Amino acid sequence: MEQINAIGRRKAAVARVYLMQGKGNITVNGKDYKAYFPQTHVQGKIVQPFHVIEVDNSIYDVKVNVDGGGYKGQAEAIRMAISRALVKLNEDFRSPLKSNKLLTRDARVVERKKYGKPKARKSFQFSKR
Repeated sequence: MEQINAIGRRKAAVARVYLMQGKGNITVNGKDYKAYFPQTHVQGKIVQPFHVIEVDNSIYDVKVNVDGGGYKGQAEAIRMAISRALVKLNEDFRSPLKSNKLLTRDARVVERKKYGKPKARKSFQFSKR
């Protein structure tokens, strides 16, 4: 098996994933993913595609370059990219990943600020007199 690459996006985060045969190491920007994401609920998002297809993640090495956004957006971008790479590897993985909505791009982003308002929709306090 050669190197399989895929891209995932969420909010402002973009993740490039390289999947290859290995011992189960997941590195994010040169660090182990448990050191990069210290929160356990975020670590679970990264390994979720492997749990959904019921494949032990110790078979593959995953190298990730992620940029932009916060830690949650980055984790979900990585999750999407790993899912796409697994589908490139084996087309049979598509239906369980799709049914768990791991292949769908979540297009929700922050609404832009409008002029004359402090935030996107919030208004200044109204004074009648």
